[in-house]
Amino acid sequence: MQITPLYDRVLLKRAEAAEEVRGGIIIPDTAKEKPQEAEIVAVGDGKFDEDGKRLPMTVKVGDIVLIGKYSGTEIKIDDIEHTIVREDEILAIVKK
Repeated sequence: MQITPLYDRVLLKRAEAAEEVRGGIIIPDTAKEKPQEAEIVAVGDGKFDEDGKRLPMTVKVGDIVLIGKYSGTEIKIDDIEHTIVREDEILAIVKK
């Protein structure tokens, strides 16, 4: 299934949360924090300014970005968790 976000929205796949072991206790998935790093899967065409011109997106497919822990809307596509956020909810682009 192919998803194309509208306007300035971005489809993200969050990085896998690292399994934490503290003092020999394995923390269950439900208690783990959501990772803030995500890979961009798809981007919209951009939003319009006051003059009706489309503003280009700053991010592109394949970029690794940082987002807030509770940002966006969680959706499931083909049994894989994704998040849809607006471009202005993206905090930074990670360059490795």
